Amino acid sequence: MPFIVVALVAVMTADVLLLTQARTAVEPVAVRATPKQSLLADKRPQERRSQEQRPREQTPQARTLQPVAPLGKLHKPNLFVLTRRPFTNASLQKVARLSGVRALELADAASITLDGKRVQTLAVNPSTFRAYTPKVTAASDALWQNVAAGDVAVSFVLGNDGGLTLHRRVPAGSAGNLRIGAYATTGFGAVDAVVSRDVGRTLGVPQNNALIVSAPKANSDTLRKRILKVLPKGTQVAMVNPVLPRPRQSVARNWPAGSFMTGEQLTVALRAAVSKLGRPYVWGAEGPDTFDCSGLVQWAFAQAGVRMPRVTHQQWVTGPQVPLAQAQPGDLLFWRNDPTNPDYISHVAIYWGDGKMLHAPRTGDVVKIVPVNTRNLAGVVRVSPVAAAGVR
Repeated sequence: MPFIVVALVAVMTADVLLLTQARTAVEPVAVRATPKQSLLADKRPQERRSQEQRPREQTPQARTLQPVAPLGKLHKPNLFVLTRRPFTNASLQKVARLSGVRALELADAASITLDGKRVQTLAVNPSTFRAYTPKVTAASDALWQNVAAGDVAVSFVLGNDGGLTLHRRVPAGSAGNLRIGAYATTGFGAVDAVVSRDVGRTLGVPQNNALIVSAPKANSDTLRKRILKVLPKGTQVAMVNPVLPRPRQSVARNWPAGSFMTGEQLTVALRAAVSKLGRPYVWGAEGPDTFDCSGLVQWAFAQAGVRMPRVTHQQWVTGPQVPLAQAQPGDLLFWRNDPTNPDYISHVAIYWGDGKMLHAPRTGDVVKIVPVNTRNLAGVVRVSPVAAAGVR
Protein backbone atom coordinates (compact mmCIF):
# COMPACT_ATOMS: atom_id res chain seq x y z
CA MET A 1 0.00 0.00 0.00
CA PRO A 2 1.24 3.53 -0.76
CA PHE A 3 2.92 5.51 1.98
CA ILE A 4 4.96 8.64 2.45
CA VAL A 5 8.09 8.96 4.55
CA VAL A 6 8.90 12.63 5.18
CA ALA A 7 12.28 13.19 6.77
CA LEU A 8 13.27 14.47 10.16
CA VAL A 9 10.51 16.16 12.07
CA ALA A 10 9.69 16.25 15.78
CA VAL A 11 6.56 15.05 17.55
CA MET A 12 5.48 13.51 20.81
CA THR A 13 2.77 13.43 23.46
CA ALA A 14 4.37 13.71 26.83
CA ASP A 15 1.43 12.82 29.03
CA VAL A 16 1.21 9.35 27.52
CA LEU A 17 4.72 8.66 26.32
CA LEU A 18 7.73 9.37 28.46
CA LEU A 19 9.98 11.93 26.80
CA THR A 20 13.63 12.32 27.62
CA GLN A 21 14.81 15.65 28.92
CA ALA A 22 16.80 17.61 26.39
CA ARG A 23 20.57 17.61 26.73
CA THR A 24 22.16 20.80 27.99
CA ALA A 25 22.48 23.19 25.08
CA VAL A 26 25.89 24.75 24.41
CA GLU A 27 25.07 27.25 21.65
CA PRO A 28 22.73 30.24 21.45
CA VAL A 29 19.80 30.01 19.08
CA ALA A 30 20.57 31.70 15.77
CA VAL A 31 18.18 34.45 14.70
CA ARG A 32 18.16 34.03 10.97
CA ALA A 33 15.52 36.46 9.78
CA THR A 34 13.01 39.01 10.97
CA PRO A 35 9.91 36.95 11.85
CA LYS A 36 6.70 37.54 9.94
CA GLN A 37 3.33 37.87 11.60
CA SER A 38 1.51 34.63 12.19
CA LEU A 39 -1.65 33.02 13.48
CA LEU A 40 -2.97 34.95 16.51
CA ALA A 41 0.27 36.95 16.58
CA ASP A 42 -0.62 40.31 15.03
CA LYS A 43 1.26 43.31 16.38
CA ARG A 44 0.23 46.93 16.55
CA PRO A 45 1.93 48.95 13.76
CA GLN A 46 3.87 51.07 16.26
CA GLU A 47 5.23 47.98 18.02
CA ARG A 48 6.21 46.45 14.70
CA ARG A 49 8.13 49.57 13.63
CA SER A 50 10.00 49.79 16.93
CA GLN A 51 11.11 46.18 16.66
CA GLU A 52 12.30 46.69 13.09
CA GLN A 53 14.48 49.60 14.23
CA ARG A 54 16.37 47.46 16.76
CA PRO A 55 19.71 46.01 15.64
CA ARG A 56 19.38 42.40 14.56
CA GLU A 57 21.07 39.82 16.80
CA GLN A 58 24.25 38.39 15.33
CA THR A 59 25.64 34.95 16.06
CA PRO A 60 28.31 32.87 14.35
CA GLN A 61 25.69 30.22 13.64
CA ALA A 62 23.31 32.50 11.72
CA ARG A 63 22.05 30.89 8.51
CA THR A 64 20.08 31.91 5.48
CA LEU A 65 16.40 31.36 6.06
CA GLN A 66 14.93 28.76 3.73
CA PRO A 67 11.38 29.42 2.52
CA VAL A 68 8.67 27.13 3.88
CA ALA A 69 7.05 24.95 1.24
CA PRO A 70 3.36 25.57 0.44
CA LEU A 71 0.85 23.39 2.23
CA GLY A 72 0.08 20.20 0.35
CA LYS A 73 -2.24 17.35 1.26
CA LEU A 74 -3.25 17.18 4.92
CA HIS A 75 -2.51 13.96 6.81
CA LYS A 76 -4.51 13.24 9.95
CA PRO A 77 -2.18 11.69 12.56
CA ASN A 78 -3.49 8.56 14.25
CA LEU A 79 -0.52 7.24 16.23
CA PHE A 80 2.62 8.57 17.93
CA VAL A 81 5.60 6.24 18.20
CA LEU A 82 8.56 6.87 20.50
CA THR A 83 11.74 4.81 20.51
CA ARG A 84 14.71 4.79 22.86
CA ARG A 85 17.12 5.01 19.94
CA PRO A 86 16.85 6.86 16.62
CA PHE A 87 14.77 5.29 13.88
CA THR A 88 16.72 3.59 11.11
CA ASN A 89 15.70 3.05 7.51
CA ALA A 90 15.03 -0.59 8.35
CA SER A 91 12.71 0.24 11.26
CA LEU A 92 10.87 2.84 9.19
CA GLN A 93 10.28 0.30 6.45
CA LYS A 94 8.84 -2.15 8.97
CA VAL A 95 6.21 0.39 9.97
CA ALA A 96 5.58 1.55 6.41
CA ARG A 97 4.78 -2.00 5.27
CA LEU A 98 2.04 -2.49 7.86
CA SER A 99 -1.46 -2.65 6.45
CA GLY A 100 -3.31 0.65 6.50
CA VAL A 101 -0.30 2.99 6.88
CA ARG A 102 -0.65 5.90 4.48
CA ALA A 103 1.92 8.48 5.64
CA LEU A 104 4.83 8.69 8.08
CA GLU A 105 6.65 11.68 9.54
CA LEU A 106 10.00 11.05 11.20
CA ALA A 107 10.37 13.15 14.31
CA ASP A 108 12.46 14.59 17.16
CA ALA A 109 10.99 15.15 20.62
CA ALA A 110 11.93 16.09 24.17
CA SER A 111 10.84 17.83 27.33
CA ILE A 112 12.62 21.18 27.59
CA THR A 113 12.59 24.07 30.04
CA LEU A 114 10.81 27.13 28.66
CA ASP A 115 10.32 30.16 30.91
CA GLY A 116 10.97 27.89 33.89
CA LYS A 117 8.30 25.37 32.84
CA ARG A 118 8.83 21.80 31.66
CA VAL A 119 7.30 21.84 28.19
CA GLN A 120 6.89 18.89 25.82
CA THR A 121 8.39 20.19 22.61
CA LEU A 122 8.62 19.19 18.97
CA ALA A 123 11.52 20.26 16.78
CA VAL A 124 10.12 20.15 13.28
CA ASN A 125 10.67 20.73 9.60
CA PRO A 126 7.98 23.37 9.10
CA SER A 127 7.54 22.50 5.41
CA THR A 128 6.43 18.93 6.08
CA PHE A 129 5.19 18.87 9.66
CA ARG A 130 2.50 21.47 9.00
CA ALA A 131 0.49 18.90 7.01
CA TYR A 132 -0.07 16.86 10.21
CA THR A 133 -1.58 19.74 12.22
CA PRO A 134 -5.19 21.00 12.36
CA LYS A 135 -6.29 22.81 9.21
CA VAL A 136 -6.27 26.32 10.70
CA THR A 137 -2.73 25.84 11.97
CA ALA A 138 -1.51 24.06 8.85
CA ALA A 139 -2.77 26.80 6.52
CA SER A 140 -0.87 29.67 8.16
CA ASP A 141 2.20 30.32 6.00
CA ALA A 142 3.35 33.12 8.30
CA LEU A 143 3.23 30.88 11.37
CA TRP A 144 5.51 28.27 9.83
CA GLN A 145 7.83 30.92 8.40
CA ASN A 146 8.18 32.30 11.93
CA VAL A 147 9.08 28.85 13.26
CA ALA A 148 11.63 28.47 10.47
CA ALA A 149 13.07 31.87 11.44
CA GLY A 150 13.75 30.74 15.01
CA ASP A 151 10.53 31.52 16.91
CA VAL A 152 8.77 29.07 19.19
CA ALA A 153 5.05 28.50 18.60
CA VAL A 154 3.23 27.51 21.78
CA SER A 155 -0.20 26.03 22.28
CA PHE A 156 -3.10 28.30 23.08
CA VAL A 157 -3.41 26.55 26.45
CA LEU A 158 0.23 27.21 27.38
CA GLY A 159 0.07 30.76 26.11
CA ASN A 160 -3.29 31.75 27.58
CA ASP A 161 -3.36 29.69 30.79
CA GLY A 162 0.39 29.43 31.30
CA GLY A 163 1.12 33.13 30.91
CA LEU A 164 3.39 32.99 27.83
CA THR A 165 2.20 36.08 26.03
CA LEU A 166 2.83 36.66 22.35
CA HIS A 167 6.08 38.32 21.27
CA ARG A 168 7.82 37.83 24.62
CA ARG A 169 11.33 36.47 24.62
CA VAL A 170 11.48 33.73 27.23
CA PRO A 171 14.48 31.86 28.63
CA ALA A 172 15.07 28.40 27.16
CA GLY A 173 17.95 27.15 29.27
CA SER A 174 21.48 27.67 28.02
CA ALA A 175 20.13 28.06 24.47
CA GLY A 176 19.27 31.64 25.31
CA ASN A 177 15.91 33.32 24.79
CA LEU A 178 13.23 32.27 22.33
CA ARG A 179 10.53 34.56 20.99
CA ILE A 180 6.91 33.48 21.38
CA GLY A 181 5.94 33.90 17.74
CA ALA A 182 2.44 32.41 17.66
CA TYR A 183 -0.23 30.42 19.41
CA ALA A 184 -0.70 27.26 17.40
CA THR A 185 -2.10 24.05 18.82
CA THR A 186 -0.65 21.03 17.05
CA GLY A 187 -3.46 18.69 18.06
CA PHE A 188 -0.96 16.21 19.52
CA GLY A 189 -2.05 15.83 23.11
CA ALA A 190 0.25 17.48 25.63
CA VAL A 191 2.73 18.78 23.10
CA ASP A 192 2.76 22.50 23.85
CA ALA A 193 5.65 23.96 21.87
CA VAL A 194 7.05 23.70 18.35
CA VAL A 195 10.46 24.88 17.13
CA SER A 196 12.50 24.27 14.01
CA ARG A 197 14.95 21.38 13.89
CA ASP A 198 17.85 23.84 13.93
CA VAL A 199 16.59 25.37 17.17
CA GLY A 200 15.93 21.87 18.51
CA ARG A 201 19.57 21.00 18.07
CA THR A 202 20.69 24.01 20.10
CA LEU A 203 18.24 22.89 22.79
CA GLY A 204 19.72 19.39 22.83
CA VAL A 205 16.59 17.63 21.57
CA PRO A 206 17.46 14.04 20.57
CA GLN A 207 17.00 13.39 16.87
CA ASN A 208 14.81 10.92 14.98
CA ASN A 209 13.34 9.36 18.12
CA ALA A 210 9.66 9.65 17.20
CA LEU A 211 7.29 8.96 14.35
CA ILE A 212 3.84 10.19 13.38
CA VAL A 213 1.71 7.59 11.66
CA SER A 214 -1.30 8.45 9.51
CA ALA A 215 -3.54 5.45 8.93
CA PRO A 216 -7.06 6.82 8.45
CA LYS A 217 -8.69 3.51 7.46
CA ALA A 218 -6.94 1.17 9.90
CA ASN A 219 -8.13 0.22 13.38
CA SER A 220 -5.76 2.29 15.51
CA ASP A 221 -5.64 -0.16 18.40
CA THR A 222 -4.83 -3.08 16.11
CA LEU A 223 -2.17 -1.08 14.29
CA ARG A 224 -0.67 0.02 17.61
CA LYS A 225 -0.16 -3.60 18.64
CA ARG A 226 1.41 -4.45 15.29
CA ILE A 227 3.85 -1.56 15.54
CA LEU A 228 4.92 -2.69 19.00
CA LYS A 229 5.65 -6.16 17.57
CA VAL A 230 7.91 -4.97 14.76
CA LEU A 231 9.90 -2.35 16.69
CA PRO A 232 12.46 -2.85 19.49
CA LYS A 233 11.58 -3.47 23.12
CA GLY A 234 10.91 -0.24 24.98
CA THR A 235 9.06 1.38 22.09
CA GLN A 236 5.93 3.25 23.15
CA VAL A 237 2.90 3.96 20.97
CA ALA A 238 0.01 6.29 21.78
CA MET A 239 -3.18 6.86 19.83
CA VAL A 240 -4.27 10.31 18.70
CA ASN A 241 -7.39 10.85 16.60
CA PRO A 242 -7.89 7.09 16.92
CA VAL A 243 -9.89 5.14 14.38
CA LEU A 244 -11.88 2.67 16.46
CA PRO A 245 -15.17 0.78 16.15
CA ARG A 246 -18.13 2.85 17.27
CA PRO A 247 -18.85 1.97 20.92
CA ARG A 248 -22.10 0.13 21.47
CA GLN A 249 -22.78 1.90 24.75
CA SER A 250 -22.69 5.65 24.26
CA VAL A 251 -24.91 6.87 27.09
CA ALA A 252 -24.59 6.41 30.84
CA ARG A 253 -27.82 4.47 31.28
CA ASN A 254 -26.55 1.69 29.01
CA TRP A 255 -23.37 1.08 30.96
CA PRO A 256 -23.44 -1.97 33.21
CA ALA A 257 -23.90 -1.65 36.96
CA GLY A 258 -20.64 -0.92 38.75
CA SER A 259 -19.17 1.05 35.85
CA PHE A 260 -19.01 4.32 37.73
CA MET A 261 -17.50 5.72 40.91
CA THR A 262 -19.18 4.76 44.17
CA GLY A 263 -20.74 7.38 46.42
CA GLU A 264 -17.81 6.99 48.79
CA GLN A 265 -15.29 7.54 45.99
CA LEU A 266 -17.11 10.64 44.79
CA THR A 267 -17.17 12.06 48.32
CA VAL A 268 -13.44 11.48 48.77
CA ALA A 269 -12.60 13.06 45.39
CA LEU A 270 -14.77 16.11 46.05
CA ARG A 271 -13.37 16.59 49.55
CA ALA A 272 -9.85 16.32 48.19
CA ALA A 273 -10.54 18.91 45.51
CA VAL A 274 -12.24 21.39 47.84
CA SER A 275 -9.35 21.10 50.29
CA LYS A 276 -7.21 22.86 47.68
CA LEU A 277 -9.33 26.01 47.40
CA GLY A 278 -7.08 29.04 47.17
CA ARG A 279 -4.05 27.12 45.91
CA PRO A 280 -2.41 28.85 42.94
CA TYR A 281 -2.71 27.74 39.33
CA VAL A 282 0.64 26.76 37.82
CA TRP A 283 0.73 25.46 34.27
CA GLY A 284 1.78 21.80 34.24
CA ALA A 285 1.48 21.40 38.03
CA GLU A 286 0.03 18.20 39.49
CA GLY A 287 -0.15 19.10 43.19
CA PRO A 288 -0.16 18.87 46.06
CA ASP A 289 0.36 22.60 46.47
CA THR A 290 -0.14 23.98 42.94
CA PHE A 291 -2.27 22.73 40.05
CA ASP A 292 -3.35 23.23 36.49
CA CYS A 293 -6.92 22.28 35.53
CA SER A 294 -6.33 18.64 34.58
CA GLY A 295 -3.67 18.19 37.26
CA LEU A 296 -6.26 19.08 39.92
CA VAL A 297 -8.69 16.51 38.49
CA GLN A 298 -6.04 13.82 38.34
CA TRP A 299 -4.85 14.49 41.90
CA ALA A 300 -8.32 14.68 43.47
CA PHE A 301 -9.55 11.49 41.82
CA ALA A 302 -6.34 9.68 42.76
CA GLN A 303 -7.20 10.28 46.43
CA ALA A 304 -10.32 8.19 45.76
CA GLY A 305 -8.31 5.41 44.12
CA VAL A 306 -9.28 6.37 40.55
CA ARG A 307 -6.46 6.44 38.04
CA MET A 308 -7.10 9.36 35.71
CA PRO A 309 -5.03 10.23 32.64
CA ARG A 310 -3.06 13.46 32.84
CA VAL A 311 -4.45 15.91 30.28
CA THR A 312 -7.85 17.28 29.34
CA HIS A 313 -8.32 15.60 25.98
CA GLN A 314 -7.66 12.21 27.61
CA GLN A 315 -9.93 12.92 30.57
CA TRP A 316 -12.67 13.73 28.03
CA VAL A 317 -12.89 10.03 27.11
CA THR A 318 -12.95 8.55 30.63
CA GLY A 319 -16.67 7.80 30.54
CA PRO A 320 -19.94 8.48 28.74
CA GLN A 321 -21.29 11.96 28.15
CA VAL A 322 -24.42 13.11 29.96
CA PRO A 323 -26.57 16.23 29.44
CA LEU A 324 -25.63 19.23 31.56
CA ALA A 325 -29.12 19.17 33.05
CA GLN A 326 -28.36 15.68 34.41
CA ALA A 327 -24.89 16.51 35.78
CA GLN A 328 -24.13 15.16 39.24
CA PRO A 329 -21.44 16.21 41.73
CA GLY A 330 -18.15 14.65 40.64
CA ASP A 331 -18.95 14.69 36.91
CA LEU A 332 -16.40 16.49 34.75
CA LEU A 333 -17.15 19.55 32.61
CA PHE A 334 -15.09 20.25 29.48
CA TRP A 335 -14.59 23.25 27.20
CA ARG A 336 -13.25 23.94 23.73
CA ASN A 337 -11.67 27.38 24.16
CA ASP A 338 -8.81 27.13 21.66
CA PRO A 339 -9.40 29.31 18.57
CA THR A 340 -6.41 27.72 16.81
CA ASN A 341 -8.00 24.27 17.07
CA PRO A 342 -11.75 24.58 17.79
CA ASP A 343 -12.20 20.82 18.22
CA TYR A 344 -9.52 20.51 20.92
CA ILE A 345 -10.56 19.97 24.54
CA SER A 346 -8.66 22.68 26.38
CA HIS A 347 -10.15 23.00 29.89
CA VAL A 348 -11.76 20.81 32.55
CA ALA A 349 -13.61 21.42 35.83
CA ILE A 350 -15.32 19.27 38.45
CA TYR A 351 -19.07 19.73 38.80
CA TRP A 352 -19.79 20.71 42.39
CA GLY A 353 -23.59 20.75 42.24
CA ASP A 354 -26.24 23.46 42.27
CA GLY A 355 -24.94 24.95 39.02
CA LYS A 356 -21.40 25.42 40.33
CA MET A 357 -18.02 23.99 39.43
CA LEU A 358 -14.61 23.66 41.08
CA HIS A 359 -11.56 24.28 38.92
CA ALA A 360 -8.06 25.70 38.54
CA PRO A 361 -8.58 28.49 35.97
CA ARG A 362 -5.30 29.97 34.65
CA THR A 363 -2.00 31.61 35.58
CA GLY A 364 -2.55 34.37 38.12
CA ASP A 365 -5.68 32.73 39.54
CA VAL A 366 -6.37 30.11 42.22
CA VAL A 367 -8.46 26.97 42.70
CA LYS A 368 -12.03 28.17 43.26
CA ILE A 369 -15.74 27.33 43.10
CA VAL A 370 -17.69 29.44 40.59
CA PRO A 371 -20.95 29.25 38.60
CA VAL A 372 -20.77 26.95 35.57
CA ASN A 373 -19.80 28.85 32.43
CA THR A 374 -21.54 27.39 29.38
CA ARG A 375 -19.63 29.38 26.75
CA ASN A 376 -17.70 26.92 24.55
CA LEU A 377 -18.84 24.06 26.80
CA ALA A 378 -18.04 20.80 25.03
CA GLY A 379 -19.94 18.48 27.35
CA VAL A 380 -20.20 16.63 30.62
CA VAL A 381 -18.53 13.27 31.33
CA ARG A 382 -19.41 10.77 34.06
CA VAL A 383 -16.15 9.09 35.01
CA SER A 384 -15.84 5.32 34.80
CA PRO A 385 -12.74 4.13 36.70
CA VAL A 386 -12.33 1.18 34.31
CA ALA A 387 -12.55 3.43 31.24
CA ALA A 388 -10.20 5.97 32.81
CA ALA A 389 -7.54 3.38 33.56
CA GLY A 390 -7.65 2.18 29.95
CA VAL A 391 -7.04 5.56 28.29
CA ARG A 392 -3.74 5.62 26.39
